[in-house]
Amino acid sequence: MILLTGCAFGTSIDTLMSPPKLSLEQEQIYSALTDAVGDSISLKYPKSGRYLSAFIVEDIDGDSGNEAVVFYEKTGLAVEENTLRINILDSDNGKWRSVYDTPADGSEIERVIISKLGENQRMNVIIGSSLINRSERIATIYSYSSGQLESTFSESYSFIDVTDLDRDGDNEFLLLKGSANSDPAAAKAYKLDSMGKYHKSHIELSGGFTEFDNVSYGELNSGNKGLYIDAVSGMGFIQTDIIYMDEKGLHKVFSSPEESNATLRPSGCSSYDVDGDGQLEIPVQTISLGYENVSEGEQINLTNWLYINENNELELKYTSYYSIGDGYIFIFPEKWRNKVTIKRDAINDEIVFCEYNKGSENGEIGRELLRIYCAEDEASREDRLYTGYMLLRTKGDSSYLAYIPPSVDNDLSLTQSDVAIGFVYKN
Repeated sequence: MILLTGCAFGTSIDTLMSPPKLSLEQEQIYSALTDAVGDSISLKYPKSGRYLSAFIVEDIDGDSGNEAVVFYEKTGLAVEENTLRINILDSDNGKWRSVYDTPADGSEIERVIISKLGENQRMNVIIGSSLINRSERIATIYSYSSGQLESTFSESYSFIDVTDLDRDGDNEFLLLKGSANSDPAAAKAYKLDSMGKYHKSHIELSGGFTEFDNVSYGELNSGNKGLYIDAVSGMGFIQTDIIYMDEKGLHKVFSSPEESNATLRPSGCSSYDVDGDGQLEIPVQTISLGYENVSEGEQINLTNWLYINENNELELKYTSYYSIGDGYIFIFPEKWRNKVTIKRDAINDEIVFCEYNKGSENGEIGRELLRIYCAEDEASREDRLYTGYMLLRTKGDSSYLAYIPPSVDNDLSLTQSDVAIGFVYKN
């Protein structure tokens, strides 16, 4: 996540970039907007999500015709007056006209979601907004009917989404809040009943999380849909909490904070479906064989990928080498576990996988089994290919190559097929 800090005089990213070229329909909507509110305006664009345009054209009142939702702010005003606004436009015989205009919370649009919630059939316009420094966020849910935009819900948040978490066929509005003052970090799920009343399920998270690094969905062995929450836990570290929902409400996978603490690892190692089976694994670092007694700066780490088993307990699934900088993972075959270590070849800028011999008192690094190299240009790639490397993947100007040294076969040797299966590019 990239955080953009606004300047004191009110500059935002929208004023630093040339606005996108408008389509014909957007030009018509913009013309109708300026006819209604004047042309001294600046369009505002959502920062993330499905809707990334200042113009959102959807049927938000269920009349089978589209309305336009436009975000803007007036220019030329004093900073304290420069408020974010929402304008609703409707099309009458192909001609757009402004029908409603209202102020919005905050000064930036973070995300927009348009969806039904629960068993209620009304369409909801969910807007996540923030102050210009993006440190405080407000989620507001609007209902549009008979030319009126009504706010039905408003709450501060760190993360919002709409999904069918309990798999009952109806969507829930999910909201995560970091801990603040004496309030612990929490997850909330809201449903709407047929009468338009919100029903909330609430659960406290395992740690005193103030920020969230990454939030994603994955299958659980119980058959539930899990929400994997990678939360900031101290300077440069994250840990994972997992929640799911059934007919009784929200639940946590980890029954104690200690279980969540077992997932503590450096920032950037987010939960990830490393084998593509629909279930996320949690990457936790461990010291590679032979580096236990060296200084921390000289240690090389492997990554253990943990999953949630049938008993909702963490269990080791894979061991790997994970290069966050180069964006790849090499999963150790089962026969390598506790028998192979790694070293860096600084001269050739390669990662070398080696047999580890435990016979001596401190152990020793044995023969090479595999080398992986990331080439940043075509010349480096062609040079490696000429000397017998195999190409694993290309991405832009980067190429990932592997070399299997010629040696007498033994139980730890790999084939080219083994290497191709073990290599995972994490985009």
